Amino acid sequence: MSDSGIVLTVALLYLGACLLVGILPSKRQSDSAEGYVAGDRTLGLLVMYFITGATIFSAFAFLGLPGWAYSKGVAALYILGYGALGFVPFYFLAPRAARLGRAMGFVTQAEMVSRRYGSRAIAGVMAVVTVYAMIPYLALQMQGAGIVLHAVEDRIPVEVGALVVYGVVLIYVLKSGVLSVGWTNTFQGILMMVLAWILGLYLPWKLYGGVGPMFDRIAESHPDMLRAPGLAKPLEDGDYVLVRAGPWTWRSYSGAVLISIVGFSFWPQLFMRAFSAKSERVLRRTVVLYPTFQIFLIPIFLIGFAGVMYADPPPDSNHILPHLLMNLELSPVAVGLFCAGALAASMSSGDAMVHTAASVLVRDGVVTAMQRELGPREERRMIRWVVVFVMAGAYLLAVTFRGDLVDLLLFAYGPVAQFAPAVVATLYWRRATGAGVLAGLVAGTVVALLFVTVLGPYSLGIHAGLWGLAANVPALILVSLLSARPDPHSDRFLDIAGGEPA
Repeated sequence: MSDSGIVLTVALLYLGACLLVGILPSKRQSDSAEGYVAGDRTLGLLVMYFITGATIFSAFAFLGLPGWAYSKGVAALYILGYGALGFVPFYFLAPRAARLGRAMGFVTQAEMVSRRYGSRAIAGVMAVVTVYAMIPYLALQMQGAGIVLHAVEDRIPVEVGALVVYGVVLIYVLKSGVLSVGWTNTFQGILMMVLAWILGLYLPWKLYGGVGPMFDRIAESHPDMLRAPGLAKPLEDGDYVLVRAGPWTWRSYSGAVLISIVGFSFWPQLFMRAFSAKSERVLRRTVVLYPTFQIFLIPIFLIGFAGVMYADPPPDSNHILPHLLMNLELSPVAVGLFCAGALAASMSSGDAMVHTAASVLVRDGVVTAMQRELGPREERRMIRWVVVFVMAGAYLLAVTFRGDLVDLLLFAYGPVAQFAPAVVATLYWRRATGAGVLAGLVAGTVVALLFVTVLGPYSLGIHAGLWGLAANVPALILVSLLSARPDPHSDRFLDIAGGEPA
């Protein structure tokens, strides 16, 4: 068997293992929508840690991040800037949401928000925005998986590779719901964390003799790669010029960090994990332990920097990891395992996203907003059908999009950040009203979308999602204050959230 055949075989064996791990949990959950969406609220610390961390540690991390380190240098470090702070709000939000989930049976973020105000419209808007944000993020994962298999065997087009990998994801998500996501994420998370460190330390040693010598050589030949956007660079005549990372200035760079911080804790799948956790103690420990996942991004950065002075450039910056793997003299079994790690990064996020998008669209868009009565089994069956449609939509975007993987990620953060004011107001502000929350959501989403489509994602150097928030927050506050005061049900809602006797 050829080396590429061995690599492909290892990758396919990995996919088979994921399929097995994903299908087995179906025997442990109830045959209901709550079992499929929330796992009967039984997830413990181990699974919660990996289902949270591995969901974020995606194809963006294994492919897009080294691609940016390779092409833009330290500008890629923006993920550490938002990753260090972005999960802090969830420490305070998640336990309040979990209390409400147990008391009132919530399994989605939009269900929680809309129920406080008795507003079907809020549920419908949040369902649409969730899918709008999830599809590009899911497309990122699919494109990443296709890139990996294409690098292993160039006779496999990216489109076919994405179809094969996400065919496996489709099967186990349809079979086991959130429990398949949890246990495959645990398996995939352990694999990719171990392989990231091995590869991140090995490649600099193989190509330069170590991490230190690698950065010494980059500093000599490509010093701009080690300057952040907006940092002053001295010129020979004594003047200075501001460094740009591609189209990024210091303002757009800071905006990317800020919108990611705001949106980070408000991804709908994170709230679904809060509703699935066994206890508040498990939730808080998960949030405290989560930053350890950020540590595993460090070797990913090193992989990208290792390719900066590699003599044979990749066809595209997103291909730098598989390109290095396939061109260095490594054991084909080892290369296969490393490719499996990259696939794990893609699948561990993609499965959670498609499960979340389908659950929200049915639970909030159909059951709540459209008031269609569905039995537990009928709702579960409809969610499974929507899983197929969401995955098909993301696949079409994945095979037609030709930009950077990171651009897809930043695009997704714009709409999801619009949930932040609504969720915070729902869990903390007694004077908030349904009219105010709805006005903020609509204003923020429309403004963000207009800025993206008319002026581009960085309108006037600021991320479109931030322009959306600039419209969202004032609209929520102003309309709430002008609206009639909430009814007593709203006070009871906040009492439960705060852990007070109802």
